Amino acid sequence: MANQSEKVILFPKWRTALEDKSLAALKEQRFNEALLKLDQLISYGVRDHEIVIGKLICLMELNRYHEAQDLCEELLLIPDEHYYHYVHIYLTILFQTSQYQELMAQVEKEFASDAIPPETKEQFRQLYDMSSNMHEEIRTEKSTEYINELLQAVKEENYFNQYKSIERMRRLESNPTDDVLLLLSRDQVHPVIKTAIFMWLQERNIRKKVLVRKLDVQIEASPVDISKLGSHPVLKQTRLFISELEQENPSLYQLMDQLMYQYFYVRYPVMPTNDNVQSIARALTKIGEEYLDIHTHETAEEDQQVAKYIEEIKMCGALYAAIIEA
Repeated sequence: MANQSEKVILFPKWRTALEDKSLAALKEQRFNEALLKLDQLISYGVRDHEIVIGKLICLMELNRYHEAQDLCEELLLIPDEHYYHYVHIYLTILFQTSQYQELMAQVEKEFASDAIPPETKEQFRQLYDMSSNMHEEIRTEKSTEYINELLQAVKEENYFNQYKSIERMRRLESNPTDDVLLLLSRDQVHPVIKTAIFMWLQERNIRKKVLVRKLDVQIEASPVDISKLGSHPVLKQTRLFISELEQENPSLYQLMDQLMYQYFYVRYPVMPTNDNVQSIARALTKIGEEYLDIHTHETAEEDQQVAKYIEEIKMCGALYAAIIEA
């Protein structure tokens, strides 16, 4: 069934009267009344620039920023001669609602065009600079807050909160402090937390050498000089050893691949050498068959090194699950 507004013809006198009343209400700051009349005009297909701008003003004055933002985004999809006016209002809404990153992204998009008028470009640049400063202030403030939360969680041995704080700082793209770097060598810090910290250092391109002590082994290295976990040669070589099972027994392979990733995640960046890859692969096979209750004809006992890795892989799986899969 068609809407009533689609059946009604808006005669010129009605339109003029409605426009006059809406603009008068807008001028007198009766924004709810003005918005009601403007919405009537728009429902009849009247979308003149003044009408749309009037609606945007009403929504912003009524603190209905979400609706104003949606309307702006709709207007920007079909550029017309008023495009940059709408962009300016859109940027103002983003600034007022503290969406500084979104504002900067929009300005960068507009600056990529040669069509932007010089005076408009200057206005946009000012908004960009203010947003950049505000974003940096917030990031610094939040970073300090999250680092304090992390250090407090370490004191309380609250591993889940430690991991949560690190993930927040990674998303914030903040840089770690010296206090955070020292956590990598503290025995009281969970190995999964140390891995998360080290990956964070890699994301921030930290070149300073750090001491990492984990599972009774320690190394000193620059995070940018260590291969990332997913592309680490030892992990790739181990995956190559177990890959033949992918076709023979997909369920076993999937389980072994998961156990392998958990094991190396907990150990990272203190990794075993390539010489141990075959023993690790055999240990993964033994554990996978045990977990899936697969019985093989092989009866020979594992050598001492394979037995060692079986115990270590199971331990690392439990450590991983306690934090990341909690």
